[in-house]
Amino acid sequence: MLAFLRSTVGKKYIMGISGLVWAGFVLTHMAGNLLIFVSNDAYNAYGHAITSGKLIYIAEAILLAALITHVYLAISLTVQNRAAKGSRYAVSAKGEKRVTLASRTMAIQGSLILVFIILHLITFKYGAHYETTVNGVPMRDLARLMEEVFQQPGYVVWYLVALFILGFHLKHGVGSTFQSLGLMEGTYRDMWRKLSITYGIIVAAGFIAQPIYLLMRSMQ
Repeated sequence: MLAFLRSTVGKKYIMGISGLVWAGFVLTHMAGNLLIFVSNDAYNAYGHAITSGKLIYIAEAILLAALITHVYLAISLTVQNRAAKGSRYAVSAKGEKRVTLASRTMAIQGSLILVFIILHLITFKYGAHYETTVNGVPMRDLARLMEEVFQQPGYVVWYLVALFILGFHLKHGVGSTFQSLGLMEGTYRDMWRKLSITYGIIVAAGFIAQPIYLLMRSMQ
């Protein structure tokens, strides 16, 4: 078992699974953030609900472990592939699959996304702390912070570019994971491919809609 986990195939499996952990988180995070379209109170109540309990520490530990694992294996596989084949993408294509722009730039995409995650945490998780009260419960006013941040055109542009890259990365990464798990073969190949594309578009569009909405709302 240990030998398998240290092999190229084993590393791809672990990298794919760690990526799916983040893929699931990103989708639920995007869906929860859509509450900003309902009202500031609804968004703040959601933010308070997911951060006020002890489970948040377990979730953060899992996400951090998955991120470190994913980044480490991405670097390891990239170095290994370059040494063996001169490839720039850790999860090599199979059969008739050609090396696409997405696969050639996965390392660059991943690096930019990592920068985005760090800046996103600095801006929102560790950013200005405003307080509000919803249904008699005092809580952090994350909606106000979001409104302030997304009133900055420069930040909005960076955010949109980063989210476009994230959607592109997720679409290709999820598809590559399905491929590594043997799901991109046979009858259901097109279904899994379309699912990965749809997922990437939904995540990117859902996140992108938020700053555009808040920026437009601030101009009214």
